[in-house]
Amino acid sequence: MSATATKVFTPSGHNLGFGGIVWSEWIKLRSIRSTWWLYGTMLAFTVGVGAQLASSLGFGNADVEPTREAVQALGVNASTVSTDFTALIVSVLAVLFMAGEYGSGMIGTTLTSVPKRVPALLGKALVFAVATFVMSTVAVAITIPLSVAMLSGRGIDIDLGDPLYWRAQLGVVLYLVLAGLIALAIGAILRSTAGGIAGALGLSFAVPIAVSLFIRSSSEVWVQNVQALLPTELGRILFSHPGQWAFIAPGTSPVQPPAGVWVLQPWQAGLLLVAWVVALLAVAAMLLKRRDA
Repeated sequence: MSATATKVFTPSGHNLGFGGIVWSEWIKLRSIRSTWWLYGTMLAFTVGVGAQLASSLGFGNADVEPTREAVQALGVNASTVSTDFTALIVSVLAVLFMAGEYGSGMIGTTLTSVPKRVPALLGKALVFAVATFVMSTVAVAITIPLSVAMLSGRGIDIDLGDPLYWRAQLGVVLYLVLAGLIALAIGAILRSTAGGIAGALGLSFAVPIAVSLFIRSSSEVWVQNVQALLPTELGRILFSHPGQWAFIAPGTSPVQPPAGVWVLQPWQAGLLLVAWVVALLAVAAMLLKRRDA
């Protein structure tokens, strides 16, 4: 009787390649019920508030004819007014996506599959960044034509050939992605859903308020420069229009900042936001390698 050959499967370990890590993280993100609720809320809020504001915005009974810059700034404001709030929604989702694994105990399985650990963090960050980019782009793409049409119905014609208008719209998308990554890094550092959400919202709300109160009681230039480096302030630079002052107060000129106060350009604000993300993710990666799951 001849021997029968039997296949023997030898375990090759659980160290996933980066493609497998990304696919695994995408499955996790889309499987979380809160993902669709929060992205859906972001979409609905962006479109709804943009439409509502566009239907009521105007220059009132201003004696001075609004400039082209003021009109463009009004159009930008109509479609970006909800960004501060939608950034909070994205931040909450980022913390849930990252720190939620510690609460459920799934982080042990994740780190067993990816012993080097850092690729797991980078894969999670990449998946979240791409998903947020897509969803925020969809929200902005729906809001722009809707707000432009409503403003046109009120006799306010937005020039869609204005590159600064589109730069501000792109700034919304980039800010939401970067704000989410900052929150994801905070969630990885604190390893707690409640702590991560508190930290992310504190950086967006509590810290700017505290700095603003300090500015009122102090004339120190360095305090104002610290405020200019906060993520929320950097984000507003990204999605603002140069004619914003003319929109707020037609016929007036912007107030010149005191000597020594930094006036950042959008590209500088974008680079500084990226620096926030890189710095916080670096801290998260270092702690992830040193800590037990």
